[in-house]
Amino acid sequence: MTVKWRLAEAGWPFTRLSVHSRFEPMQNKSASGAPLPAYEQIKRYVLEQIESGVLGPGDVVPSETELVKEFGVARMTVSRALRELMAEGVLNRVRGSGTYVAPRQYESTVLQIRNIADEIAARGHRHTARVLGLETSDDPSAVAALERESGPVFHSRIVHCEEGEPIQYEDRYVNPEVFPDYLAQDFTQETPNHYMVRLAPVQRAEFRIYAQKPDSRVRQYLEMEIGEPCLLLLRRTWVGRHVATSVRLWHPSSRFHLAGTV
Repeated sequence: MTVKWRLAEAGWPFTRLSVHSRFEPMQNKSASGAPLPAYEQIKRYVLEQIESGVLGPGDVVPSETELVKEFGVARMTVSRALRELMAEGVLNRVRGSGTYVAPRQYESTVLQIRNIADEIAARGHRHTARVLGLETSDDPSAVAALERESGPVFHSRIVHCEEGEPIQYEDRYVNPEVFPDYLAQDFTQETPNHYMVRLAPVQRAEFRIYAQKPDSRVRQYLEMEIGEPCLLLLRRTWVGRHVATSVRLWHPSSRFHLAGTV
């Protein structure tokens, strides 16, 4: 059954016209108690449909014409609501096709070295990790990055997921002098970041960020489409005078972005 909503004249509240609808009316007032503008109420309506799971990533959103008819407002009001949702990254418009719910994007901070499991938990989601490799390595570039005269060094490869969806591939080399028991850890239960910070807090860090196409191996780990770029973060951290770790963190650009404040 089609659920019809209409903006009433007094204060523009949404009124549910179908008593069989499984959706409840949204809040239509601001924190101060004043009625929200009509375009803002339409935005909230669309966001509620997404948050409740009625609309998911890739689902088509009703056209401007349909929304104008449903809500009884001017086309420019609906246009503004959809335009702002596109600017906020909630919706995508495909010319000649329609407007769709954008893929979810997960945000991480750059200027703070945080545990990805904590960030995911802060969003109310579940973190899981898949350990692909935990071993020693004599890779010359890794030995050089850790500023050691010779190997071996420790090497771990882990895919981090949010609600079962891969959002980060972690390719990490670790200085065995700083973390001698690294290879004995269960990184499905504790992330490498959390383990190392718990033992020896970071005293210095350097990083670089690139937009880069992943190779087929990384693309498979992150379940990415061919041609989709990654955000690649390269980071080294120090404990005392030692380079403790050198890590490459790959993130699918469609599901993740990096942010920070200073």
